[in-house]
Amino acid sequence: MRFVIISSCMHPWGGSEELWAEAALCLQQAGHQVSVLKTVFEAQHPRVRQLRAAGCAVEGLNQHSGFARRVANRALPARWQWTLLDSQVAEVGQHLRQAQPDLVVVAQGSNFDGILFADACRRGNHPFVLIAQKAAEIFFPPVQQRAAARLAYPAARHCYFVSRHNLALTQYQLGLALDRASVVPNPFNVPHAGELPWPAPGAVVRLACVARLEVLDKGQDVLLQVLALPKWRQRPLHVSFFGSGVDGPALQDMAALLGLAGRVTWAGQVPDIAAVWASHHALVLSSRFEGLPLALIEAMLCGRPAVATAAGGTAELLIDNETGFLAGAATVAALDEALERAWARQAEWPALGQRAAAHARAQVPAEPGRLLSQLLLHQAATA
Repeated sequence: MRFVIISSCMHPWGGSEELWAEAALCLQQAGHQVSVLKTVFEAQHPRVRQLRAAGCAVEGLNQHSGFARRVANRALPARWQWTLLDSQVAEVGQHLRQAQPDLVVVAQGSNFDGILFADACRRGNHPFVLIAQKAAEIFFPPVQQRAAARLAYPAARHCYFVSRHNLALTQYQLGLALDRASVVPNPFNVPHAGELPWPAPGAVVRLACVARLEVLDKGQDVLLQVLALPKWRQRPLHVSFFGSGVDGPALQDMAALLGLAGRVTWAGQVPDIAAVWASHHALVLSSRFEGLPLALIEAMLCGRPAVATAAGGTAELLIDNETGFLAGAATVAALDEALERAWARQAEWPALGQRAAAHARAQVPAEPGRLLSQLLLHQAATA
């Protein structure tokens, strides 16, 4: 079988790409042909190199509109101007006409950012499936994009979401029932049976916030404001922020303004997530929008409870007061309330962590990427 994967992720690599990447490796290892087109491409990224080493053809889509287009755009009204996305959609169409794949996989970072690629598949009569990694209540698609989405989603062979929340919200935003849709969980970077010993006791409770440093989605600004409340300043609590992103400097400036020096650490991205949980007691996530956080799955599998906002599919995996503590929204008051409940039950955290690990193993398959590869093979065979 011949597969083409189009990733609309707006970064050289994102957590939203792990699912299709694992599926691609499984398909390639099984003898199928996999080519990947990325809107943002970095040839030396470790995951790109891994895919290429396995035999997948990975290329970047055009990153420049071209001199002639830019000159012409100066004389045209905004609605008629040729954009970089237009160039990439045209490039995808040409690639698909030449490749004639058995199935195209449009892998989106959210639920609409790759929709023009999916619509190109529809218009070219190329069988395709859609993957949506996130949906946000405040991000309704623009009018023209929504019109394309209302055509593309029903035309897909199947639509895959990483949480029931994201599936339901996408249907609401489209005003359509998606009959060919299901939930496939994301992969993770710890062993499925990865429960770790409880960290050695110490004078300070150590929480980890594992998320890219982008406040619109991940809401670390809310967490910093909670930590600055007088009662939390007086408690032996330390939060390590793991991740990188464009808002890193702004968050560090905010922490300095709030006087949190010594109470927070900016640890950057680390390759070994299990090592994080060997030395931290619980996860804290203050997300405004999510699909189903990889960080939550990994923390639970490692036997750590979580304090997290009920964003996206978080509440589908985290059971409030049993495997962790849910905040009703990404607000200072809601996160403070959930963290207060957690603090009052500190002695129970090891037991909560054990329940979290058992629950995560029961809910999340050991190899989500392989599961998706089998589903894609089925869709290709019936296309």
